[in-house]
Amino acid sequence: MRETIEESFTEKNRELASEFQSMMEEFKEGLWRYCRYLTGSPWDGEDLFQDTMLKAFGGYYQRWHPTNPKAYLYRMATTTWIDRCRKEKRHLGLLEEDEFLQDTPKDELEAEEALHILFDHFYPRQVAVFLLREVFRFDAREVAGMVRTTPGGVYAAVRRMKEKLKTIDVHEGRHQQAQPETHPIIKAYLKAMNDGDIDAVMALISEEAQNDAALGFQEFNKEEMRSGSMKYGLPVMRAVEYSLWGRKVIVKLADGEQGPEIHDIQYQEVENGKIVHHISYYFRKELIFAAAEELGIRVQTDKPVVDWN
Repeated sequence: MRETIEESFTEKNRELASEFQSMMEEFKEGLWRYCRYLTGSPWDGEDLFQDTMLKAFGGYYQRWHPTNPKAYLYRMATTTWIDRCRKEKRHLGLLEEDEFLQDTPKDELEAEEALHILFDHFYPRQVAVFLLREVFRFDAREVAGMVRTTPGGVYAAVRRMKEKLKTIDVHEGRHQQAQPETHPIIKAYLKAMNDGDIDAVMALISEEAQNDAALGFQEFNKEEMRSGSMKYGLPVMRAVEYSLWGRKVIVKLADGEQGPEIHDIQYQEVENGKIVHHISYYFRKELIFAAAEELGIRVQTDKPVVDWN
């Protein structure tokens, strides 16, 4: 009886998740870019995107009023990020009104060129206002609701930020940090993957390891991995280590008609000689396409369970 209830619960969750994903699909690419620039990092942006989608899914069915899906997602991302910054005791920045309660002319080039330096020069709420208003084109009232201020505060913040941006070299780059040596366990994992040796792969993983297929599924120990994601062995493809946005990751490459294609991107955490956390971005369309552009490699758009054509 218990197993029947659990199976029914799981099936209902899948139905609701599928319905939610269908409603939000057209907004996800823009939302991912917003999270990336809001946090100042593709990886932090990915974490925020995932948190946003999970919270949005949980809260959407509690809405009793007609809801604009796009505005709902961006509001959820903004409040999630601001709350996170508040918990970290970061100064959020004030959005004070002034006597000019009107908009400034929009300059698309100026906005797009400034994106990569916003995080370095402005406070979190100011960054959110600039992105929402200047790049993603929400009106001032919508932005005010998302960042918890007034429309006048939105107008004033954008104007002051534009004035400051004129004094900053928007083409300045960030210093690249030196990458650490690849951990011996990761080297062994790469070899085992490329040898197709599933026993060697499993031997490197802690019994209590967690496997996260971001926004796909979770496995909470090695036994669940054996009976789940690893049940049918390892796919025949190359595993190559790359430095991606300042983080070393493993990219699994499939052989496409026009050359290698990104099948999956993985990241592992090692402790006490074992992999204790394995993260796969197999289902993360927006991140994988952005990574493909960064690395200059095509994306495998048609793979098991996923069709991005």
